[in-house]
Amino acid sequence: MKAAAAGYIRANDLVHAISLLEQSRGEARILAGGQSLIASLNLRLAGETALIDINGVAELSGIELVGDRLRIGALTRHRELATSDLVARHVPAIAQAAPLIAHAAIRNRGTIGGSLAYADPAAELPACMLALDAEIVLRGPAGERRVRAGDFFIDLFTTDLAEDEMIVAVEVPVVVAGERQTTMELARRSGDYALAGIVLVNRPSGVRAAFFGVGPTPVLATAAMAAIDGGASADEAAELLADDLQPLDDVHAPAAVRLHLARVLLRRALAATRS
Repeated sequence: MKAAAAGYIRANDLVHAISLLEQSRGEARILAGGQSLIASLNLRLAGETALIDINGVAELSGIELVGDRLRIGALTRHRELATSDLVARHVPAIAQAAPLIAHAAIRNRGTIGGSLAYADPAAELPACMLALDAEIVLRGPAGERRVRAGDFFIDLFTTDLAEDEMIVAVEVPVVVAGERQTTMELARRSGDYALAGIVLVNRPSGVRAAFFGVGPTPVLATAAMAAIDGGASADEAAELLADDLQPLDDVHAPAAVRLHLARVLLRRALAATRS
């Protein structure tokens, strides 16, 4: 099956892209890497959708250090995240997550903005944003607004992104002295979506642990985090994940298996960031 023809236009710059999106009145989709969007169109899951190609918009590319934050343009490819010295030095959780995303061909084309907009609950990058307490930078006809990752991911494949807005960048706090970060996941095969995954940020001020693949959105394990900050052992904190996570049974794994794997990952991540 192939997508229904519904129109294609290439944006010249950011202002042009936003104008096209506004004029479409919700009937167009942004084409960046297209790794999820094109598959949805080919399966006729996204309807007859016009495409606004933003690949030529230079303002959406690049990684730069801005004060105590790393700003990553929405068009940054997964492969760039995996190979960037700036990302490795300042947000190692993202550098570790990027090579776990699907396969090399997809990492070469997929973008950080596309991943966050699509908001697959088993994807690595949304959980990274949640664990790192990043800000998603959005732009629409009314101008720019910033949304913390904890408020951006609302439900299954649902975000706070309005139909006339697009993601232009993310801004991530850089690692501080004494901070350790790690991203881990467990999947049936390399390149598969994770059955469970964790992004753990262990700061002097406290721990942030975001899980993916165990709910309709990335999930911050607040009960386990509070226990760890209060001096609980890894095993004690792992038991509290039953209060934080509500995985569902599906064709890939029962909910009990996903919860068990999440507990295994929490223990491993804590050990890795404490060594």
